[in-house]
Amino acid sequence: MTETTFGTLGVPAPLVAALTRGGITSPFPIQEDTLPDTLRGRDVLGRGKTGSGKTLAFSIPMVARLSDGGRPQAGRPRGLVLAPTRELATQITATMEPLAAAYGLKITTIFGGVSQQRQVAALKGGVDIVVACPGRLEDLMQQKFVTLDAIEITVLDEADHMADLGFLPVVTRILNKTPDGGQRMLFSATLDNGVDKLVNRYLHDEILHSVDDATSHVEAMTHHVFEVDGVDAKKDLVQALASGTGRRILFMRTKHHAKKLARQLIEAGIPSVDLHGNLSQPQRDRNLAAFAAGDARVLVATDVAARGIDIDNVELVVHVDPPAEHKAYLHRSGRTARAGSSGDVVTVMLPAQKADVAVLLRKAAIAVTPQRVTANSPAVTELIGEVAAYVKPAPRAAKPARGQSQGGRSQGANAQRKRANRELAGGRNGGRGTGGYAGNSSTGGGQAASGRGADGRASSGRASDAPRRDRSGRPAASGAPQGARSGQAREGHARSGQARTAQARAGRTGSTSQRSFTSYSTSTPTGGERRAGRRAQG
Repeated sequence: MTETTFGTLGVPAPLVAALTRGGITSPFPIQEDTLPDTLRGRDVLGRGKTGSGKTLAFSIPMVARLSDGGRPQAGRPRGLVLAPTRELATQITATMEPLAAAYGLKITTIFGGVSQQRQVAALKGGVDIVVACPGRLEDLMQQKFVTLDAIEITVLDEADHMADLGFLPVVTRILNKTPDGGQRMLFSATLDNGVDKLVNRYLHDEILHSVDDATSHVEAMTHHVFEVDGVDAKKDLVQALASGTGRRILFMRTKHHAKKLARQLIEAGIPSVDLHGNLSQPQRDRNLAAFAAGDARVLVATDVAARGIDIDNVELVVHVDPPAEHKAYLHRSGRTARAGSSGDVVTVMLPAQKADVAVLLRKAAIAVTPQRVTANSPAVTELIGEVAAYVKPAPRAAKPARGQSQGGRSQGANAQRKRANRELAGGRNGGRGTGGYAGNSSTGGGQAASGRGADGRASSGRASDAPRRDRSGRPAASGAPQGARSGQAREGHARSGQARTAQARAGRTGSTSQRSFTSYSTSTPTGGERRAGRRAQG
């Protein structure tokens, strides 16, 4: 029987050479099934689980069929690939770039979480293929930076995951902007959650190629379920599983726990990086690069890394926190045993999680017997293999105490402006000793006169001959609280607006007689005062 090669499937020679340079010489089953149809321009629905080779299955025909085009036009790409996550979009671009380079095609990636300036610049410079996440692409379409009227080939990758993330309405709006007669390829592990509606609406006379379903098994993948007694035993087991020399991916449910576990492993001498939604795109790229280069042996991730992370030689995947549903379990596990290699998958469970894990594995069609283990059990040490050497963690930068950042001085713009105003006022009045008000200099100066110390704080003492002042620096009424508002608690007989005898009875001082407005005492009038007031009123 003749061996099937990319050449016999009709792949052009420049692309065969590019694949060979990348070490890819034989097609995977999904590539072998779909390439004859996709290279002829047929609409294709490809069903296959993660790690089955779907990316090359649509990248090869897209590049081959766009190779005869002319110079790309600004903002009018001819090929479009939609992906649900930034990581997957980046991975697709990395796979497609060597193929596009064989024909001089330009490709760019569009996703959110980063500035759009570079993406806009690339579009203005003209690109042949756009690999995009739906949200950012729609934003750029609304800003008129890109139009899809010239699209010849459209690909939806991981369509089921886009449905899980709620992207189908956006995907529908995007597909409506592409020409109806273009070639469309949809790749998905399942056809639930509305994916079948996309197929019925946008694919025409499609051919279905299903090499395996979502729950089909990878023969080289071995599953284990380890039960531990409690939280401390779980922590010891996870640290032991992470201590081997090979690459490991540890999956957590929450971003906080992923970050925390990565830090704990680093402190234990195991180089690790985290990957989750709280990281910016440059941080994600940096951590993934460190993991791929071997600078970090362990990647602690949330489900954001369950798809689109294609790193070779991941020998162990650990579900530190069992996922909530079986599809997440299969996609997490698919980070190992890729491209024909072998790998192990471990699910760590506490006694209280037995029932949930049993349901999870049954839905995933995984038959495995749980084992009660400790960190030193033979089944565990066999998976660990050779223990890696301890790596001393880099010293962590000391953080200033809470509230003591920048030497206890706020560096905000408002704080700097206030300090500048105080320094300016102090320079005008000979220093903060005057309290910062021009009128205060006549009181004899000094800390006692102003009621403030050299550092600007309120002093406990006040000169007896110094007039009281309100917060604005004006003389305050005697017997009234500083800052009291005009019109509060007026003398009963002052309501008539006639002879304001309350001024004398309130005991106004000479210093307050210079004020340009009338102030009233807040003291309660006595009976005699009330009678005097009535007599004055006639």
